[in-house]
Amino acid sequence: MNKTKILIADDHAVLRSGLKMLLNAQDDLIVVGEATNGQEALAAVRDHTPDLLLLDITMPKTDGLQVLSQVKRAYPNVRVLVLTMHEEEGYLRRALEAGAAGYCPKSAADAELISAIRAVMRGNVYIHPSHTKILIDKMIPSSAPSASAADLSERERAVLKLVALGHTNQDIARQLSLSVKTVESYRARGMEKLGLQSRAALVRYAIEEGWMNE
Repeated sequence: MNKTKILIADDHAVLRSGLKMLLNAQDDLIVVGEATNGQEALAAVRDHTPDLLLLDITMPKTDGLQVLSQVKRAYPNVRVLVLTMHEEEGYLRRALEAGAAGYCPKSAADAELISAIRAVMRGNVYIHPSHTKILIDKMIPSSAPSASAADLSERERAVLKLVALGHTNQDIARQLSLSVKTVESYRARGMEKLGLQSRAALVRYAIEEGWMNE
């Protein structure tokens, strides 16, 4: 079995140790590296090429959100699951807009974290139940889109669903056997039809339409 390679980036040694023990005890997961600050995290991603970066937000030198943005630009295939103590909607919004594939509180039970990792590695977006209401009720203004999913073409819907799940244009192009330029066109046209202005708004729409569970 090919194990999911995980890099842990957190400045608390006790937490890193506990996470490492938890993850390495799973048959399908293995920790390949650790980082104690943002700069170490960026270097470790380069050196270890993990499948998943388990990332704290509050870290020395370079904070987690900056790390997230840089990792997604340089290594778009690395999935990032934010593991944080921050409950504020601003952090959640910024993480999702920067390309996070998941957002999980440090207070989550061990089994919840394992489920989050596996969901992210299946290509889904994981949002802990404690944050879902924030996403739906607070993060995006509750204005109805100008069109429904029925107005989208099959390709537009497929592209927008993958965007909502956190895939890059390059990922989507490979999956759908399209050029990146064509993907960008479908994405722009679909967003315009739905009257959506940001990826965060698209994530909310996708959740409400049930796309995330298909």
